[in-house]
Amino acid sequence: MASLVVIISFDGLRPDAIAKASTPVLDLLVKEGAHTWNAQTVLPSITLVSHASMLTGVEPSRHGITSDTGTIRPLRVPTCFELAKQVGYPTAMVVGKPKFKHLAKPGTIDYFSNPGYWAKDVARVAVKRLAQQQTGLMFLHLPDPDSTGHKYGWMSPKQLKSVSDCDSALGTVLKALDGYGLRGRTLVIVTADHGGHDRKHGSKDPRDRTIPWICAGPGVGTACKIQGPVSTCDTAATALHALGVAIPSDWQGKPVLEAFESRRSVR
Repeated sequence: MASLVVIISFDGLRPDAIAKASTPVLDLLVKEGAHTWNAQTVLPSITLVSHASMLTGVEPSRHGITSDTGTIRPLRVPTCFELAKQVGYPTAMVVGKPKFKHLAKPGTIDYFSNPGYWAKDVARVAVKRLAQQQTGLMFLHLPDPDSTGHKYGWMSPKQLKSVSDCDSALGTVLKALDGYGLRGRTLVIVTADHGGHDRKHGSKDPRDRTIPWICAGPGVGTACKIQGPVSTCDTAATALHALGVAIPSDWQGKPVLEAFESRRSVR
């Protein structure tokens, strides 16, 4: 069981971008843990809606957030932060977009920061927070691939460069976990809210809905290729499972137990 879970979302990351961009940190994490390149996000495949499902374990029809803009209704269900905090775990969110305030329900987040729109800024603040919070649940949002995808196009050279920038930010966070002696008891989950195509996302197009899902840490198999289906809703459930926190029976998301049950390398 982990005493700390860090969920890291690369906003707008398509799985095939990892193969084309320079991502040495992600590549190593894949070798150290379990992964699938065929996880699926919800519809509409847009930032706030998808992250709400990622952090509540349920589809948009259940959590109630169905749009990124205009009037955003409050979440109708508990988040993984809320459930972790109820049993005494500290919680934190460091994000690259202010809209994530809609997911930080009052009284459920001990530390919330929106330091800017770049992964390097999120990583810098996350490292400082890790010095103070060494247990519980932390969520990091790296916005760069989405921003550059909308401006230059998904899979464009500049968008792929932004994926590499996020990989470097991930390396900064993992180095801090090592430096603080936390890596051995931390479950790291790296995923995305959605992919994209051309300069947009949000549709049923597989390029919009297919996302990577990687985890590494206590009890996770090494170089394990997850064979079963994975949904973005499963992220919250997996985080709570790793912390030993009870998962609501009515959640649509379930822990990705295959990652923990397979302790041998799968080639």
